[in-house]
Amino acid sequence: MTPSQLKYHYEKNNPGGLFFTRGTMKFFGDTMRNYGCYESENAWVLWRKRPVKNGLRSDATFCKRTFRRIT
Repeated sequence: MTPSQLKYHYEKNNPGGLFFTRGTMKFFGDTMRNYGCYESENAWVLWRKRPVKNGLRSDATFCKRTFRRIT
């Protein structure tokens, strides 16, 4: 799955979700180009290729069935 496909499924299944909104991404100084995606055992992991504002380089994990963010 590509980061763009993950974004599509996230927005489709979580209409009120804020993770990929323009405002959120702008706040962190991020773009879709900076993301990579890989599959773990029962989740999709979205990772940053390069750090963004203040050195932030965290991963985000999403459920494979519901595409909700897992904390």
